[in-house]
Formats: sequence, C-alpha cells, structure tokens
Amino acid sequence: MTDLFDRAGERDQGGTPFPDLARPERLEDVVGQAHLLGPEGILSRAIVEDRLFSMILWGPPGTGKTTIANVIARTTGSIFVPFSAVLGGVKEVRAIVEEAREEKKYRGRKTILFVDEIHRFNKAQQDAFLPHVEKGTVVLIGATTENPSFAINSPLLSRCRVLVLESLAEDDLVRILERGIGLLWQRTGTRLAVEGRHLASIARAAAGDARRALHLLEILGASVGSRPRDGGAGEESVDPGGDRAGIVVTDADMEGILGEKALRYDRSGEEHYNVISAFIKSLRGSDPDAVLYYMARMLEAGEDPLFVLRRMMIFAAEDVGVADPQALVLATSAMVAFEHLGMPEGYLPMAEAAIYLATAPKSNSAIASYQRAKRAAVDHGALPVPMHLRNAVTALMKAQGYGEGYRYPHDLPGHWVAEEYLPEAIRGERFYVPSDIGHEKVIRERLAKMAAFKARAGGGGTGDGEDPGAAGGEKG
Repeated sequence: MTDLFDRAGERDQGGTPFPDLARPERLEDVVGQAHLLGPEGILSRAIVEDRLFSMILWGPPGTGKTTIANVIARTTGSIFVPFSAVLGGVKEVRAIVEEAREEKKYRGRKTILFVDEIHRFNKAQQDAFLPHVEKGTVVLIGATTENPSFAINSPLLSRCRVLVLESLAEDDLVRILERGIGLLWQRTGTRLAVEGRHLASIARAAAGDARRALHLLEILGASVGSRPRDGGAGEESVDPGGDRAGIVVTDADMEGILGEKALRYDRSGEEHYNVISAFIKSLRGSDPDAVLYYMARMLEAGEDPLFVLRRMMIFAAEDVGVADPQALVLATSAMVAFEHLGMPEGYLPMAEAAIYLATAPKSNSAIASYQRAKRAAVDHGALPVPMHLRNAVTALMKAQGYGEGYRYPHDLPGHWVAEEYLPEAIRGERFYVPSDIGHEKVIRERLAKMAAFKARAGGGGTGDGEDPGAAGGEKG
C-alpha cells in the first residue's frame, strides 16, 4: 500500500503549493477535528457510509475544511464538483445543477458541490442553489471562515448543517510538520534534522493553522537547504528514511523564520470582531493589562490604529461618560496626537488613552439618558414647544406670545432659574439619572439641590439670592 508521501509525490507537478501537496487523501490521515472525524464523529460516519448531507464547514484558516472536502471526494462514490464563489456566476450554477440532475436520473450518482469561501457568495448565487439543495439534486459543502449566521442567507443555512472546526492543537500541528519533513525531502531533496522544541515553536507560531505551519516549514527548508549536511552532529532526522542525519536546524535558523511572525487576525472576519470585543469589554471591566494586550494584538497584526482610536472615543462617551468628562478629551487628544506622530511612536498616546479609559470611573448614563429621551420623542411625537421658549423672530410671533415670560438665567443668582423647559405633556419626566460615581456624584448633588429649590419655588422662583449651582462646591 502506498503511503501519504508516495501519493503526494505522484501529485506534485512542480507548481503545486507545498501545503496542498501535504493534504491527506484518506480519512485516517486527517489530523485534528476528532469531534467530527473520530470513530463516533458524525462526519466520519457520513463519509464511510456514503450518507452525506449538505453542510457548512465553519472554522479558522488552516483547520482542514478543504482537506475534509478532498477526503469526501476520494472516499465517496459521488461526483465531486468544486465551484468558485469568486469566479462563478448563476450561469455556471445552472450548468452544474443540470449535469447533477442528469447523473442522478440516469446513473443514480449523487453530485457533491464544494464551494470554498462560500461567504463570498452573493444573494443571487445563494438563491440559485436553494431549490436544488432542498430537492437533493446536489449535496452542498460550503467552507467558510466567517460566521454563517451573517454570511449565508437564512433559507439556505436552514437546509445545511453547520459543522464547527476548531483551531488545531499544538500537538496536531507537530504531527503535520513531522509528515511535512518527509514530504519536503521527497520534493526538494532537503533532509532536515529538526528538534522537537523547534517543531513546537513553528506550531505555536502557526496559531492553529496547518497551512501556515507548512508554509513556515517550507521557508525553513529553503533557508537551510544550501548548507552542507552535518555528518557528525549525531542528531537524527525526522525523515522517513531515517538512515542518517539531515541538515541540523539551529536556533538562529528558527529566529530567521519566526522573528517577524504575524498574529492570526483577519481584519474583516470573525477574529477581528472577537478581539475588538475583548478590548472593549476589558476597558469596561477596568482591566488595563487586558486592554493593553488586546490593543497590542490588533496593532501588531496590522489593524488600522485609527479604528482602535475611534473605538476608544466611542467608549469614552458611552461607558465613562460624565463620570469623568476628561476621558473623551483625552481619547480625542490621542487621535490628534496619532495623526501628527504616526507609527511607531503613535502607540504612545494610544496606550496612555487606553490606560486612562480602563482605570477611569464608569457610567453609561449618557447613552441610557439619550435612549430614554429618544423613546419619549418617538412615543409622544412633535410636542409643542412651550411658548416662553419659542424664538420671536417676527412681530407677529411676538404678538402671539412667542418668548413671553422667558427669564435669562445669567441675570439671576447662581445663573439659574426655577423654570419649566419640557413640553407640558412630559413635564416632570427625568431622562438623565446621574450615578454616584466620579464627577457624576457632584452633578447628582447639584441636581438634587436644584430640584428641591424648584419645588419650594413652585416652578416660578427666580433664585431669591440662593445659589443652587453651588452644591458640592461647584458653580453653575
């Protein structure tokens, strides 16, 4: 029986990407995803028994979505048709469906339609497939790194089973790399002697992505391939031959390929939203260490710093708010400073703002107050503005009473007057309810004193020499 490397060598035409050559063709050779592909896994049973159903394979890059599709293609007795969501259109969909219908009707063969990056399907393509998936004319296998709930139409999604693939564990990636060393030897003639700790380093750098791990191995092989073999080192190679040591990989070699490793972070995909969500929630939870970590992850992975700064400005207004009005000032200043500095120095004002926001007192009164006011505005419609607040810009308007009785607060003690400003239908409602945290505690005391004075004045007082704005040592 031929092994994985024999078959891979047969497939290699010189231009096939190395990770594609290392892709297994048998179910038993697939590494990881034991919850789906183990002996009792739903997908392994469906493959072995040839009882496939339409499915969406959802998982991070390099976790085996295309590999599983290839295994299905070679294991089942079905016709396998790959389809590009980027290059194909509705016309191609109709042709595939027609052929599938003919195969099923006259030869009794099922057609498996594999769509990589199915999240790139437009609505017209998805609608074109829907009735044929529903009737069983084709078995659809879609692969995506995006959350299917957002990327795929609900009707099509309801007719497919979503199977979640997990990032590969470090041990799984080491097994793949050990196989890859043998394949690299067959393809290039380069035999590597790689210590286990170095394989583990590559696996960690790949962050659960088998394709990335194999790319790194290929780069490593190319970087050391021109060196002479170390005949006396005594270090054994991990190649299939095992008869003598190969080229010994050193710490310096590893630093050469991993020194500038990139974090897995898809700026348009789910990981993007996961990391920014963790960043915001860490700010809200007042954990500066977590805040700095997630911000560093975003910046080091290539996120637009202005995106992070805008999120901090929003946070300053929404989650810190009036508890510390300087938070928004500092967040805005960090944006301005970054625009003048750029990177790499731009991370300094960003870090300062992030630490300030994380450690500032928190209040969501601004957003909560606005939502209450918005509800009142929507529920009550365009209530008439009280006459004394209207702007008398013409003689006719003045004659109708516009602006009559308005009292100018700055002419009165405390620069405040006990007055009614809300429309009559909602008079007395409170939309802003300050917390007792940070600066809002001062505001709360001040508003309480103003309300008490207003109650004594019966809504018509002018201050009588009192200074309601002096509560808590503040002036209005």
